[in-house]
Amino acid sequence: MPVVPVISPTRLASGTEHALSLDAHGRPEAAVLAVDLDAPAAPEVLAAATRRAQASDRLLIGVAESASADASPEAMSLAGALDLTLTTREPAPGDRALVHGPDLSTALAEIAAAVTARPQASLVLAGLLRATETLSVRDGLDMESLAYSTLLGGAEFRRWLAARGQRRQPPPAPDPVLVARDRDVLQVTLNRPERRNAYDRHMRDALVEALTLAALDDTLTRVVLTGAGPVFCSGGDLDEFGTAPDAVTAHFLRTRAGAGRLLHDLRDRVEARVHGTCVGSGIELPAFAATVRAAPGTTFRLPEIAMGLIPGAGGTVSVPRRIGRWRTLHLALTGRVLDAPTALSWGLIDALEEKPVARA
Repeated sequence: MPVVPVISPTRLASGTEHALSLDAHGRPEAAVLAVDLDAPAAPEVLAAATRRAQASDRLLIGVAESASADASPEAMSLAGALDLTLTTREPAPGDRALVHGPDLSTALAEIAAAVTARPQASLVLAGLLRATETLSVRDGLDMESLAYSTLLGGAEFRRWLAARGQRRQPPPAPDPVLVARDRDVLQVTLNRPERRNAYDRHMRDALVEALTLAALDDTLTRVVLTGAGPVFCSGGDLDEFGTAPDAVTAHFLRTRAGAGRLLHDLRDRVEARVHGTCVGSGIELPAFAATVRAAPGTTFRLPEIAMGLIPGAGGTVSVPRRIGRWRTLHLALTGRVLDAPTALSWGLIDALEEKPVARA
C-alpha cells in the first residue's frame, strides 16, 4: 500500500506542501496528502491552513480521531476546505465533510492506493467537485461532461479499455423503457433486465423521450422511476464505453441529449424507487429526484475512478447535492459499496420501504 505523508495544519499553512508536482511526462506525482486535524494549532494558523487548502492542487485528506463535537470552529472550517476527512468517531448529523471509519491507517491507505493508480482521474474529480459546489445544476453538468470527455482521451482510461479488450455490443432491447400512465402519474420503468438494466444509448434515448413527455404535460403530477428485474440499474453499459466517434460529440450527447437536465427540471415531480444494485448512473440519475425510496438490501457504488474516468451521468452534480462533495469523493475513490441504512443516514436516499418495491 502507498504511504501518504501526514502533515500538521501548521505545515499546510506554511504553503510549502500544497503545490502539485509533475513528472517529465506531465503526470502527477505525490498527488495525495493527509492533514492531521488533531495536531494543535492556533486559530490563526488554522485559518491560514484553510486558505492554503482552498488553493491546493493536491488531493487533501484530513485525519482526525475526534469528531465535530470536540473540534473548534476553525478546525471544522479546515475540514470543510479539505477534499474529505476520515474520523474514527461517528460524525454529528450534518457533518458531511467527515467519513467514519474504524481504522484511519487502513482507510487512508485505501484512498492512497486509488489515487496512486489513477492520479489524473482522482485529481480531476476532486477539483471538479470543488468547482461545481456553488454552480447551477446545468453549469455543473456541462463542467462534468467536459472533464469526462478530457479523461476519455487520457492514458488511464486507455489502459482500462485495453485490459478489458474489445466486446461485441448486444442487440438493442425492443423496449428499453416502459411507460404507462395512470391518471396523473407516469410510470417509467427501465427495462433491460437481461442486462441488469445497464444504461446504454437506447435506454438513454427512451428515458429522455419519456421525461420530455412529462415535461410537456402539466397534468402529470408525478413521475415514478423504477427498474424491471432484480436490479434497478447496474450503471453504464460497459460494452459502449469508448465507442463515441469523438470526445466533443460525446459531450453534447451526455448533456443536451442526456437525462440529467430533464430529471433536474422535473425533480419536484419525480420519485425514484430503487432496488438491488445501483451502480454509477444507477444512482447518479435517481439522485436528481425529489424523493428516492430504496428496498431493503439495496446497495450503491460509484466505480468510475478505477476505469480512469469520473461519474458521467450527472453524479458529480446530483450526488453531492444529497451527501456533500466530500462523501461523494470518498465513494468514488474507494469504489465502496454503500448499504441502504448508511445511504439513508447520509441522505443519498430518503426512505427505506418496509416491503420490497414491486418489480416487473
